[in-house]
Amino acid sequence: MRQLPEQTEFAEMDAIEQMVRESNFPKQSMSYQIMNQIGDRDMTRVSTKQKPNVLRKTLLVASVTAVLGGTVIGTGFVSPAMAATLKQIPMIGLLFEGTSHEAVDAAIQQGIISEPNLSVTHEGVTLKVADLLYDGTRLSFVLERDGVDLPNTASPYLAEGAKIIGNPDSDYIKSRQVAKEDQMKGYIETPKILVNGQEVKSGEGVFGDHPRLENTYVVELTKDLQLPDQFELTIQTRVTRVDESFDFTIPVSVTNKSVVLKPNVSKSDGQFSYTVKQLDMSPVSTRLVLDSKGAVPASSQQEGNYSASMVYYELVDDQGNVLTPRKFDYFNSKPLTEYHIDQLFSPVKGTPKSITIKPFTLTVNNKDWSVIGQGENSYGDKTYLKDLEMTIPLKP
Repeated sequence: MRQLPEQTEFAEMDAIEQMVRESNFPKQSMSYQIMNQIGDRDMTRVSTKQKPNVLRKTLLVASVTAVLGGTVIGTGFVSPAMAATLKQIPMIGLLFEGTSHEAVDAAIQQGIISEPNLSVTHEGVTLKVADLLYDGTRLSFVLERDGVDLPNTASPYLAEGAKIIGNPDSDYIKSRQVAKEDQMKGYIETPKILVNGQEVKSGEGVFGDHPRLENTYVVELTKDLQLPDQFELTIQTRVTRVDESFDFTIPVSVTNKSVVLKPNVSKSDGQFSYTVKQLDMSPVSTRLVLDSKGAVPASSQQEGNYSASMVYYELVDDQGNVLTPRKFDYFNSKPLTEYHIDQLFSPVKGTPKSITIKPFTLTVNNKDWSVIGQGENSYGDKTYLKDLEMTIPLKP
């Protein structure tokens, strides 16, 4: 789904998102169904002045040592034995899928992950910063909530001062405009995040219920993060019908976070071109940043009733290991002629000497934008653009 330029929530997405959360099928196999349902709806959008974007996605996060209110409430670390255990935990294990134990140990030693245990309780509701990760590429944390007779985690109510785009008199909007004293108790409102006392600015973010774990709220900030190696992270959030704010102050210290390469190299076939701006590598992720321009190349199978999708990018190391994207977006529309790509992939294995970028397209049906070959275990039939492949050497 396309990222919007400011924080925007598609108001009528809730039912669709609930369907996805309750499904046992991989999300990639449902993308076409989701996009069709979105296209059939007269969407109402609700935006606020906050940034970054609010998009509920599956998040896989780890943790960092934390301190509450200037007083140590609970600090923790991940031992080498715990590093092996992490892979067996459903929420955390997938984050390290395909990552060696040595890489996980390195992340622990560098301060990227640890295992804290701290909480705040107000009026019978407890919030705990269970997990937090910062590797220079993204800042993620998990809030676990505990209490009696509580609703779903993320607040469905419109914040005060929210700008409504669409029909303000629709039943949906009215159902979300509820006075504070009439709201159900226990929903987590969108947290405010500060670094060294300054609100964090990011090009993209995620706030919302964890799709698989009850009473778990997740936050992930990615793109355009410009944070120091050491900083004081402050998380301020409120819970509906609870007077006091839940405030956490978390010292973060990371050494040797991401290896950052800025090759600024381009590849062109005369019609389409792209320039790799940045390639970041940490023990827990790989990040690709590039800009592309031009009409998407089409094969002989992508003519007539079919056409080429936007250009996607596959990362492969010099040993043939393919890095897995953390999410795969289906735009289900005619490709644009310019894109800015900022995408996370799984971490590299060992110390590869190079990374090859393999651009490819999917074949779509012009009638309904369905993706040919898309299924439970496939993004779709890939057409590789071999003339546009690029190999980037990695520094020792």
